[in-house]
Amino acid sequence: EGYVTVDGKGSKQRIVPIASSAVDAIRAYLPLRSNLTPKRGSEDILFLNRRGGQLTRTMIFYIVKKLCGECGIKKNISPHTFRHSFATHLLEGGANLRAIQSMLGHESIATTEIYTHIDRHRLRSEIIEHHPRNIKYRKEREIH
Repeated sequence: EGYVTVDGKGSKQRIVPIASSAVDAIRAYLPLRSNLTPKRGSEDILFLNRRGGQLTRTMIFYIVKKLCGECGIKKNISPHTFRHSFATHLLEGGANLRAIQSMLGHESIATTEIYTHIDRHRLRSEIIEHHPRNIKYRKEREIH
């Protein structure tokens, strides 16, 4: 249906929408997963390790590091980097902060506000583009 259930910290669950390309990738993965026998308690876990257990945070970290190395990425990337990029891109694309808060599983909106930083250049451009006192500046810019 285009949603996944995410188990977060403190056994809190949330439902998060996923792209159709992610759904396609999961469908392609399912035949491989069916070759694994899930350990007791891991039957509902989508991504399993070779022994049928749940992937740990350490395993995910190792997989990301390994794939970044294989791609020639020198920057220090972690699973949290993807989470941060996801939130930042949503915010920059105009997503509602409350929706981002829900998807990230933050109890407090203050956590989301800190997490999704906006650089000073973007803030300045927002004022220039949207503040009514900047009409003259925008018109001058259109002429040049």
